[in-house]
Amino acid sequence: MKNLMIYAMLLVTGVFYAQGVQPKFVAVENNMIQATYFFDNGQVKQEGAYLNGKLHGKWISYNEDGTKQSFGEYNQGEKVGTWTFYNAATTNKVAFENSRIASVNTITKYYLVSK
Repeated sequence: MKNLMIYAMLLVTGVFYAQGVQPKFVAVENNMIQATYFFDNGQVKQEGAYLNGKLHGKWISYNEDGTKQSFGEYNQGEKVGTWTFYNAATTNKVAFENSRIASVNTITKYYLVSK
């Protein structure tokens, strides 16, 4: 399993290097690595941390225009707690238990239209 994670990280890193915008990795402490991935236009795509090669802690994803797409938390590679996903019409709050979806709460955005 550890080798699989290493291969996956190398594959993701290779894809980003091939696109010309290199990800940024900074060693923080206690085997944690802070990672930032970028779009080709230089905007931040994702940021979060790895602990012992697994996603860990808060992760945030952005759209190419810089608006927030999603955020949530990992614990040793598993999604935990409530994640929030944004799109133009809705905001979805997704609760995870044992890295599986436990519930989804969708909030519809309403726009005032003047006549």
